[in-house]
Formats: sequence, C-alpha cells, structure tokens
Amino acid sequence: MREREELRAIVLKSPLLSPILANWEKIALLDGWLVAGAIAQTVWNHAFGLPPTHGISDIDVVYFDGDDLSEEAEAAHAARIGNLFTDLPVRIDVKNEARVHLWYQEKFGSPIKPYSSMEEAIATFPTTATAVGIRPAGDGLDACAPFGLDDLLAPIVRANRSQITQEIYERKVNRWRALWPGLTIKSWD
Repeated sequence: MREREELRAIVLKSPLLSPILANWEKIALLDGWLVAGAIAQTVWNHAFGLPPTHGISDIDVVYFDGDDLSEEAEAAHAARIGNLFTDLPVRIDVKNEARVHLWYQEKFGSPIKPYSSMEEAIATFPTTATAVGIRPAGDGLDACAPFGLDDLLAPIVRANRSQITQEIYERKVNRWRALWPGLTIKSWD
C-alpha cells in the first residue's frame, strides 16, 4: 500500500498526468487506464530530480472494448480525448487493447493472440517498470501492476519477455539510458 501512495504522490505532481487523472470522467472509456511509459518516466524524473516533463513524448491511455474492434471507433476516441487535452505539450495515444492482435504482427513481426482482458494486456507491456496502469478510484488511485511497483519505484528496468524481442527491449533501453542515465537497466540475458 505504501508503494501505491508513493506513486500517487508522484503522478499527482505531474503537469502532464495530473490533468488527465483530474478529468478522468471526461475520458469515459470502457475499462480505461493511463498506462506505461509516461508513468515510468514521470517516476524516473522525480527520482533523478529532472523536470517533470523530461523525456516524455506521449501519454498512453488504453481501454478494452471487445464489442467494437474497429479502427474507426479507436480513432474517434483518440480524437475526442486529444481534443480534451490540447493544452498538454505531448500527444495522447489512445488504443483499444482488445484489437492489438489485429495490427501487432505488421508492426512488430510476430502474431499474438487476442487479449482477454485489460489486465492480460498490461501484463505483456515490454518492461516490468512500464507494465503499470493507473486510474482514479475514490480519493486514491487504482493500480494494475502485474509485476508490482518495486521496479518502477527503484527505478529498475527489467525486460518482460512475455511478448517482446531482445531487439525491441534494447532499442527502448538505449533511448532511456541516454535520457535517464541513473536507471538500473538489467540486461536481456
């Protein structure tokens, strides 16, 4: 529980993540979550005393709608949510995790099975530190963190080999190492 409170305190200070969480009801996505890189990078910026927006190029908001796998519905949600946050200096990337299997092979070279839930999707994110989703819940945050929050808060980057390749992992960590040289990065091996 202490880890969730620490994460909450960090993200609520973020000029990028806090407005999204404060307006979560306007996002209004089925099983929606704020996930992945922007959360980890916000924590890393906090840990290393960097400006809160340092290195953050986009914010991932995901949802799970197995009844509408259309690209058009996903694009409409992305446009609507993007219009809610035009004052933010980064792009908001909105994806329906129920349809990832439709494009994953073309983008990453190997097919995947359809996810059965949001939790299953988050559990495949490329690293243990980025396999995290948050959303408001009462006075706190609901967190989906299949690998826990220890690596995120440490900060340690460790591959989640459930779906990615070594090449994808190394590309990510090379970028991150340049931006956050204090990270503890575990090798693929």
